[in-house]
Amino acid sequence: MSDASIQCPCGSGNNYEACCGPFLRSEKPAPTAESLMRSRYTAFALQHAQYLLDTWHEDNRPNDLELDSATKWLGLKIVASEAGGLPDSTGIVQFVARYRLAGRGHRLEETSLFKKQEGRWYYHSALTTD
Repeated sequence: MSDASIQCPCGSGNNYEACCGPFLRSEKPAPTAESLMRSRYTAFALQHAQYLLDTWHEDNRPNDLELDSATKWLGLKIVASEAGGLPDSTGIVQFVARYRLAGRGHRLEETSLFKKQEGRWYYHSALTTD
């Protein structure tokens, strides 16, 4: 995905190149917990497993990650965000991600904990899921 006119899958309303593209290419780290959440959603949508592993906190990171190419990600809505800014060391992001699998629509609702380590944000764990 390199066309600057393609809208970013994260739902920000920005084009991919001005939004999550630089994060997924490791050109720069996501500056906030919410921007990391958005870029991780984009990585799921684009089947970018390595980015997901690279942005998973070492406390909980799996050894490998196999993404299901049959899953079609349909949209992300950030419900709430707490802390997770430049001066913070932790952040919480509540979101709803919609996807389709085997012709059926699904929703993943989660409140996620993010931690900053050595100036970079990492997904740590789900605090709640529905």
